Parts: sequence; C-alpha cells; structure tokens
Amino acid sequence: MACAAGSTDSRGTGLGPRAFVGIGGHGPEDVIADGHGRVLTGVADGRVLRLDGLAEPGRARVETLADTGGRPLGLELLPDGDLLVCDAERGLLRVTIADNAVRVLADEVGGEPLRFCSNVVALSDGTVYFTVSSRRYPLDRWIGDLVEHTGTGRLLRLAPGEGAPEVVLEGLQFANGLAPSADESFLVVAETGDRRLTRVHLTGTRAGTSEPFVEDLPGMPDNMWRGPDGLIRVALAGPRVGALDRLHRAGPAVRRAASRVAVRAPFRPLGFAGVVTVDDEGHLVHTLVDHRSRFRMVTSACVTDGHLILGSLWERGVAVYGSVAPREQGKSSS
Repeated sequence: MACAAGSTDSRGTGLGPRAFVGIGGHGPEDVIADGHGRVLTGVADGRVLRLDGLAEPGRARVETLADTGGRPLGLELLPDGDLLVCDAERGLLRVTIADNAVRVLADEVGGEPLRFCSNVVALSDGTVYFTVSSRRYPLDRWIGDLVEHTGTGRLLRLAPGEGAPEVVLEGLQFANGLAPSADESFLVVAETGDRRLTRVHLTGTRAGTSEPFVEDLPGMPDNMWRGPDGLIRVALAGPRVGALDRLHRAGPAVRRAASRVAVRAPFRPLGFAGVVTVDDEGHLVHTLVDHRSRFRMVTSACVTDGHLILGSLWERGVAVYGSVAPREQGKSSS
C-alpha cells in the first residue's frame, strides 16, 4: 500500500533535544544500534567507531573498531558480529570486529567502479543488498546530483558465495537508505531526490518490480534503521525545498547548469531535523520534526535504551534525544 505522507493520521511532534555527544570525528553519517545498546558509526577520516553509554552522555565512551582507509557511510551488523560497510571511496566492505581486518567484497559492477556506495542490508539467507546514490557525482559533490536530478541511483545485490554484485534496479533518484520488510518479501529504498520511499518486491509473482511505498515526505529521506519493534526509522536530511521541486521540473540543460553552480557554492544545512517512523504497510506511525534544530543534516536515526540517537554528515558528534520509547511503539499516534 503506497501512501502520501501528508494524508496520514500520524501525529507530528517536535524533537526534544537532550544532549550532544562529541565523538572526536566529523560526520557520523549512519548510526545503528547493536544488541548491547551500543551505537556504531563511521566518520570522515575512515574510522568505524563504537559508542557506549549514550543514555548518560557525560559518561559516553568512544572506541575505534577499524579504519576502512576511505569514507564509511552505511553500516549493517551481521549475525556473527562482523560489520558490512558501504564506503563511498572503496565500495562494499566487510569488517571483522575481532581483529579489525577490512576486506573488500565489491568495488565494481559490470566493470564500473563503485564510487558512491551508500547503504547496505543483509537478509537471513546471506544475500546482501546495497545502494549506489549516484553514478555521476561522488560524495564530496553529492549536492550536484540532487540539483541535477540525474536518476542514476542503483540497487545492487551480492548473492552468497558470489564475487560480483548485480544490478537489481536502476533509475533511482539518489538511492540512499535501505530496510527489509519483517518477512523479507520486499525492500524499502529511500530516494532522497524525490522525497519518497520505494518498495522493491523480492519474492512472489511481483519479484523484481517496484512501486511507491511512501510519497511526499516532509523532508529528504536518508538512512533507515529497523528497530526490534519492527518499525523503520527514516532520517530526514533536509526539509522540502520548493525551489528544488520546481527546478526538477525544468529541462536537463537547466538542471545541469544549476548543478555546476551548486557544487561550487558554499553549503550550510538549514536548521532542520526530522525523523519519520514507518510500518510495513507504508503508514507513517509518527513524525518528529524540528525546524529550529541546532543539530543539522540528520542522515540517520536509531533507538537505544529508550533514547533516539541521530547521526549527521555535517556534525562532529551525535545527538541524544529524550525518551522516545512510547512514541516509537505507536502509543501516542492517532
């Protein structure tokens, strides 16, 4: 069931900040929680970090797990404790936590280098799906793709035992976060450039097809994280920008010219933070938005110890928000 965000009955609520925790690194782009309440993230200098004690920010501890030698973005914990990493410079990686070893699983597809891997999930049968946000722009010029609206994002699959990934879906508008349904019958893909979530069927007669899942989101979706309660948290990296929507309706030449300006102009994100919670029916369970946030460019969200943790491509730490357990369980939605 596809729905428009504006047509749901979910309650929108302002985010209530509790603390900012510096982590000694810039741009914790993705945050995921492990089974012990710790949070994993990657930062711009290539390190993968583990954060402990965020529920008590003054006692938080930061531990370096590995250095990818590139720029880690999306993360996925595996059942054996190892970590999959989408590295924007090196491709799809596997980090062995026991000895900090980093191994490249895929760095090209069809002879084309993977230069902007974004997010990754692993299914119970060992199949790995991951996104490439843009085939035209690298991470340091990401804004060019959003402005030009290239539609060169991809969803890729790496089957168990295979050495090379295959393309599952093309033509995505800045493919970003990924989350599987509870029964793994479909994937949800964030298309940042179109402010929507797309469903990709993996099983049944519709396997291989896609359709809108949630449209007209109140901001630009980035990474997604499925919590133990089965709900998907979708980070909103920025608000809806009317001028950008209008530009996307212009011709290719106009968009290309605008992108050349955008990648050269100084960038500073707006004071906006947002997270939406979605269920497997495509309903918005809850919307949390702050239009005057001091923590900017929220690219990921997870819940640990009843607190909402936000990551950002822009900031030098993570944000810890007040207890959100009742809301995230849907008790305050109408």
